[in-house]
Amino acid sequence: MEPLAPQQLSIFLAQIGVLLALALVLGRAAGRVGLPAVTGELCAGILVGPSILGLVSPDIHHWLVPDRGEQFHLLDAFAQVCVILFVGLAGTQMDLALARRRKVVAIKVSLGGLIVPFVLGWGIGYLLPGRLVADSTDRLVFALFLGVAMSVSALPVIVKTLTDMRLLHRNIGQLTVIAGMIDDVVGWLLLSIVSVMATTGLDGYGAGRSLIYLVLFLLGALTVGRLAIGRLFRVIERSSEPGLLEAGVVVSLLAGAWATLALHLEAVLGAFVFGMLIRSTDVVDARRLAPLNTIVMSVLAPVFFATAGLRMDLTYLGEPVVLGAAAVILLVAVTGKFAGAAIGAFLSRLDRWEALALGAGMNSRGVVQIVVAMAGLRLGVLNAETYTIIVLVAIATSLMAPPIIRYSATRIDHTAEERLREEGLTDQIDQR
Repeated sequence: MEPLAPQQLSIFLAQIGVLLALALVLGRAAGRVGLPAVTGELCAGILVGPSILGLVSPDIHHWLVPDRGEQFHLLDAFAQVCVILFVGLAGTQMDLALARRRKVVAIKVSLGGLIVPFVLGWGIGYLLPGRLVADSTDRLVFALFLGVAMSVSALPVIVKTLTDMRLLHRNIGQLTVIAGMIDDVVGWLLLSIVSVMATTGLDGYGAGRSLIYLVLFLLGALTVGRLAIGRLFRVIERSSEPGLLEAGVVVSLLAGAWATLALHLEAVLGAFVFGMLIRSTDVVDARRLAPLNTIVMSVLAPVFFATAGLRMDLTYLGEPVVLGAAAVILLVAVTGKFAGAAIGAFLSRLDRWEALALGAGMNSRGVVQIVVAMAGLRLGVLNAETYTIIVLVAIATSLMAPPIIRYSATRIDHTAEERLREEGLTDQIDQR
């Protein structure tokens, strides 16, 4: 086997360095003007992609992003490792005890926010022009994939937005996080099912086998996987060697991703589930994962989102068909999420301001929809035009959330429980 050519390695290192540097600079610039950092990180990829650098300096663009499959596969493989660790660590931050306490209301809100946009996205998938559907992709698979993309919410963006606005301690903030958590879990499951349909076809045998694999994975993860992870981290706990805990987390997340890939499911599903299993142990404290979280959030995640932006081609929006489709999909995405979350909120007897805040939070799709879009592009379900549209929807909905949440939160009464939670007196909350 021939070793990696020096030129390929040189270009790969240049790609990582350029994308990371631009993502950090533009991400922090976005934060300074009140925008989510992911917006600037995506812009880093757009800047060196076909939309800008490809037009301004085609030669430099072709050198940095050569039109060769083996070269792009290096960058894509690194990006996949980045997103597996990013999604897996998001799983370790799930507050499972909180989810159990507010599960009834959260399930109603989450189901409303999932079902309505999924059905609308599925329906619009049949109405879009044929040029927006990737070649050799079945229209049903495309419509289902669009439904999944419309139904997901971005828990990391929701948590970051509520934290920045100092609303995470509020009841409405906690409820939004729990509903977003449920959305994340169901979203990864739906993504895995549709992904299998895209790769194995629409035959009943393949779909049934995939569902069986999915059930077997979840049962195995909740039994054998949970037991193995618990024992692994108890052994690690007895060691004083620095860095062993972080290494154990990375190995566990990669193992979960490998398990789902081996079953022809999406890698991010396995990473997310194993992340929640790590959180469910009484050994791993989220604060002890701060060093690993810093590396992932400051280095790996920005590179992933920059590579996502690298695949966008904004020149497509100059075509009336693509621009019109983008406007329709954005309208469907926003309407579906707000309507679905509002239905769940009213069924739970929440008032209109709480329903509005929940709708805005659930409407923030951000990083999760970008991951879904990347999966669709990699599987050949989406083409470049549709991929660009879905990523733009992810950015637009994330930008809409903060002002709407801030406006509605000022009209929701504070409770004594919220004041205690803000002060960190969780024991008093539990006693009440």
